[in-house]
Amino acid sequence: MDFGELLNAVPLWMLFFLTAAISLVGVELGNLLANASIRYRGKESEAPLGSLVGAVLGLLAFILAFTFGITTSRFDTRRQLVLDEALAVRTTYLRAGLLPSSQGLEIRRLLREYVEVRLKVKIQNAEQIVARSEELQRQLWHQTESLMKEDMDSEIRSLFVASLNEVIQLHESRKTVGLLYRIPGSIWLSLYLLSFMSMLCLGYQTAMAGSRRLLGTVLLAAAFSLVVVMIADVDRPGEGRIRVSQQPIADVQQQMLKDSP
Repeated sequence: MDFGELLNAVPLWMLFFLTAAISLVGVELGNLLANASIRYRGKESEAPLGSLVGAVLGLLAFILAFTFGITTSRFDTRRQLVLDEALAVRTTYLRAGLLPSSQGLEIRRLLREYVEVRLKVKIQNAEQIVARSEELQRQLWHQTESLMKEDMDSEIRSLFVASLNEVIQLHESRKTVGLLYRIPGSIWLSLYLLSFMSMLCLGYQTAMAGSRRLLGTVLLAAAFSLVVVMIADVDRPGEGRIRVSQQPIADVQQQMLKDSP
């Protein structure tokens, strides 16, 4: 298990306190190192030390922005996939009305159930929802195979098959992006190592300057922890407060209920 998997197992509320604790430990360790250095070698020049701390904090800001950019990009992808899936299901449902009634009515019923299942997805029941969705897809495809025996317009049949294929493909895309894609563990590890070094340097500088401020240190650790938790929240679909709205699929469900016999 890599560092990213270990971190994903930590609840978001606990991640906040864990990150704050790591930051405060870094600051305190920096203070201890500075005090030890002062006793043996005296105080260091403030200007070069300030430049070093500024450079390390700049690197930390860069990797935070880089990590946040990854998560927001993936969030936008998940949101677009929900919209695309809603449109694909709606199109498939409408085209099912052009099929022979022996298959069309059953396909529409399966699609209504499919949408209902998709709206129930949560991180806790994701595996069950995926399994049920794929079972409904197999039933839909079985009905589609039976169309080959029907005497019907080949263009209508081709259009329906294409739209159903898109529904299946979008399911796979949503499953992959939503459940499998995460921030790599190496990036999380680099972020935490760099943050620890930044807090270490900051604690060293403040102690060396003799201007230690406990309240400011706590506020800085809390602010950094909030940013990290926000990144982790976006990276974990369905777990925290930041979630992709399923309203497009809910709207399709309402349209289906109006059309159902």
